[in-house]
Amino acid sequence: MTDELAQFDATAQAQLVARGALSARDLVDAAIERIERVDDRLNAVIHRRFERARDEAPQVSGPFAGVPFLEKDAVCHTAGDPFHVGMQVLKDAGWVEREDTWLAARFRSAGFVFVGKTNTPELATSLTTEPLAYGPTRNPWDDTRSAGGSSGGSAAAVAAGLVPVAHGNDMGGSIRFPAGMCGIVGLKPTRARTTLGPDFGEYWGPLTHEFVLTRTIRDTAAVLDAVAGAAPGDPYTAPAPLRPYRDEVGAPVGRLRVGVRTETLDGEASHPDVVRAVESSAQLLDDLGHDVDTAAIPALDNSYGGAFATVLSTAVARDIARWSARLGRDITGEVEPMNAFFAAVGAQTSGVEYVAAMEDLQAWTRRVAPWWVDHDLLVVPTSPDPPVRLGELAPTNPDPDVGVRMSRLATFTAPFDVTGQPAISLPLHWNGEGLPIGVQLVAAYGREDVLLRVAAQLEQARPWNDRRPPICA
Repeated sequence: MTDELAQFDATAQAQLVARGALSARDLVDAAIERIERVDDRLNAVIHRRFERARDEAPQVSGPFAGVPFLEKDAVCHTAGDPFHVGMQVLKDAGWVEREDTWLAARFRSAGFVFVGKTNTPELATSLTTEPLAYGPTRNPWDDTRSAGGSSGGSAAAVAAGLVPVAHGNDMGGSIRFPAGMCGIVGLKPTRARTTLGPDFGEYWGPLTHEFVLTRTIRDTAAVLDAVAGAAPGDPYTAPAPLRPYRDEVGAPVGRLRVGVRTETLDGEASHPDVVRAVESSAQLLDDLGHDVDTAAIPALDNSYGGAFATVLSTAVARDIARWSARLGRDITGEVEPMNAFFAAVGAQTSGVEYVAAMEDLQAWTRRVAPWWVDHDLLVVPTSPDPPVRLGELAPTNPDPDVGVRMSRLATFTAPFDVTGQPAISLPLHWNGEGLPIGVQLVAAYGREDVLLRVAAQLEQARPWNDRRPPICA
């Protein structure tokens, strides 16, 4: 039954428990067996809380009662569990958090059972999951390739069938990028759709979005129903949906006005495999009756990079200062080289410069967003390149162009962390090497309903859930 359960999405697993075919403990035990059997080849799950999960399983309730769940080891944390954010210094200190974040509490209330925590790059600042503290997470489609980052551990675990759903967060593409690299579904919801409390109102300025990675659209919709909404004291919230998100799955889509783009923000070409993936998806949308044309969004050709870099570097400097205070010593010299560089730049940024950067990002957003007044959907690559090889972006790589390469890889994801719009990566294409190529759909602010309707339509027209990588449970 274990291997069969690995093929089930979270909705199907929850249904087994609801009708009494299996217990919550059965689901948890099966997931633990899969992790123990497969994860040595992936290095996705870095903290295993198996006995606690077994004890908690019989007590759960909610729409996903008993469904095993993995939490990314960054931003969201759980009471009594390690929280290391990919940092050797926190690993050495054996750091444990005392409380659930409010999002973690919502996952628990939905009935999910935390069976472990997943690997992430140090401070979640990379598009590859290769922290010095825990080593690289390998892509289940090709173990010489990166699973992406910064939610790479979660993406690899879901793609390999260890669990049907796992937590992630997205500041520059960190849900969508690894979803694209691993051939699964990654929704970055609208800014403030989920809460960052109690620790934060904003994190990394306006850039952080938290949610999950899944294999099916119905799971994505149902989990969003379970965890979305403002919490007391949140500085702002996303517009409330008109109806439950799960009702959008299979609902009539209508005739959408769709724009397509494959050139990067710098006007460079995407890899031919990526262009084929987007063009094939655009043709499918056309075949389904939508109006599809090339997208002309002049604002996307005007870089926001300087302001983004200012916010990012200031946020990293603040993270390191926060952890230094919590540990009782300055840890600036104990982080990876790229984060040390970010922190040095951020520490020199004045308050006036930071506010100016925020104003620049907001002004850029106001130039980009009007395109959706008379369009419904933008279709772009998730990444301009296929999955990269391990080591190319690693913190041990001395090549000074690693940062430039990473900026190129985030060219289609980071803009929508700036604008706060919902965006989803779908596994609609595999290249000749058998590697997944993610295709990203972007809707107007607050319009996850549009994304879920059309994503479900694409899922039905070009199913992907029966595809399994070479490394799987």
